[in-house]
Amino acid sequence: MNIALILIGLMQEIWHTLNEASPYILFGIFTAGIIQIFVDKDKIVKYLGKPGFKSVLLATLCGIPLPLCSCGVLPTAISLRKNGASKGATLSFLISTPETSVDSIAISYGLLDPLMTIFRPLAAFITALLAGVSENMFGGKDEDLKLRQEKSCVFCEEGDDHSHSHGHRFIYGMRYAFIELLGDISKWLALGLIIAGVISYFIPKELVEAYLGEGWQAMVMMLVVGIPLYICATASTPIAAALIAKGMSPGVALVFLLVGPATNIAGIITMSKFLGKRSIAIYLVSISICAVLLGLLLNQIYFILNIDIKATLGHAGQMLPGYIKLISALVLVGLMVNSVRILKKAHKT
Repeated sequence: MNIALILIGLMQEIWHTLNEASPYILFGIFTAGIIQIFVDKDKIVKYLGKPGFKSVLLATLCGIPLPLCSCGVLPTAISLRKNGASKGATLSFLISTPETSVDSIAISYGLLDPLMTIFRPLAAFITALLAGVSENMFGGKDEDLKLRQEKSCVFCEEGDDHSHSHGHRFIYGMRYAFIELLGDISKWLALGLIIAGVISYFIPKELVEAYLGEGWQAMVMMLVVGIPLYICATASTPIAAALIAKGMSPGVALVFLLVGPATNIAGIITMSKFLGKRSIAIYLVSISICAVLLGLLLNQIYFILNIDIKATLGHAGQMLPGYIKLISALVLVGLMVNSVRILKKAHKT
């Protein structure tokens, strides 16, 4: 076996995935920066404080577009809770936020297909809503937390005044998107691309079809793999695309896309201490049941519509000219390296 040829083949697979995904990742990151400009923490907290369906619904809707992974969402969720958000709303936010985001939706469109792109955030919405409502019903008494009367501004650092020009806000949003956010997900995105390349190059199609093809058994197996795993929604997408290309059903892929980003061992331990064991049990059971049931439903939708996902996989990316993909890939790699370098430098000082 020629090691050089293997490495070349592997790099080609990784580059192909990066090339296809880059324009959508850049668009998603840019959109995340725009959203960050308009996020008002005070208003979010104001509407999430009262237990009930409305606060759960708002927390779910607020969480869906936000670009935070399963570990990045923890301090935000804890902050919301300390500022008065109900347990149900906190749980909903804790699920909908990492399961999907504007950048993961964009890369889903580029690497997967339109149906999966629509169904993925819809599934995250249903899961988060069910978990929040279940917490309100079965989670026990939610102690009364008084909303802190702290003035905060998403664009401010301590000592800043509260007058900001549109230019200042735009610069802040782009700095957040292309340095903070991209720096946080860069290593996971790189890992996801490498794993996708390894799957594409080494894993036999027959192996994936035999163990991860269809059925609830494959979905339960994916739950066992996904629950302790730490991977962000964006980085999980190229892995799912590679597995689908090898024969994984869209339903099993959905289980991975929902469970992988929403849960990990560190997050489970942290939140169990903060919200309590009963709430974490509701959190895990809600995610698991919804992931499997929605995965089975998604397979049926593809069957009824007579859609072969392998035939539509990455079809949207074919509409972009090759030079756009190439430039985007080079720009993305440069931005990833730069963001990691800046964050490392900041941590040292």
